[in-house]
Amino acid sequence: MADPLTTLTSLPMPLIRDNIDTDQIIPSREMKSTGKTGLADGLFAGWRYTEIGGREPNPDFVMNDPVFADSQIILGGENFGSGSSREHAVWALAEYGFRAVIAPSFAPIFAGNCVRNGILPAVLDAADIAAIDQSHLPITINLSEQRISIDEKTSWAFPIDEEAKAMLMEGLDSIDLSLKMADDIAAWQAADRAARPWIYLGANK
Repeated sequence: MADPLTTLTSLPMPLIRDNIDTDQIIPSREMKSTGKTGLADGLFAGWRYTEIGGREPNPDFVMNDPVFADSQIILGGENFGSGSSREHAVWALAEYGFRAVIAPSFAPIFAGNCVRNGILPAVLDAADIAAIDQSHLPITINLSEQRISIDEKTSWAFPIDEEAKAMLMEGLDSIDLSLKMADDIAAWQAADRAARPWIYLGANK
């Protein structure tokens, strides 16, 4: 379960490159456990550090710019999160502190992993993302209204399906979402047990 995401204000970190894949988000050599923690140091390791396997910051990589030290939002390019389905990529983003990625398009599996781990994958046109980047200003994401704004006069709407929106706003994962319907599930099972008792023979043994 993640912290609920309703509104978020942050200076976005621009990483506007197309086809950023999950191996670039976290290289396989940085995946040293099967858990969700201990991954933040490996986030974008191939770009973030000067040497493979090292920890000397690359001063030319945006993540090492002190201006973006507290960023919780990434501005990305087309097909963000492509490549393998490794959920470690999203775990690393979440552990580091990112709560949203704004891009023109996402790899579907990556987008689903984001939602399940409390990160908003928000789709905006490339031109709108460029305008946000060029403003050099913090932005506010209002998930309830599905809007991203710089100020009262400058904002953009983004699409999101209702289930994903509910999961993010309530801090739910897929299991939590199912458990919200526990009473309905129990009622269905009771009715089904009455209608098809042979299906349940031996279930209590």
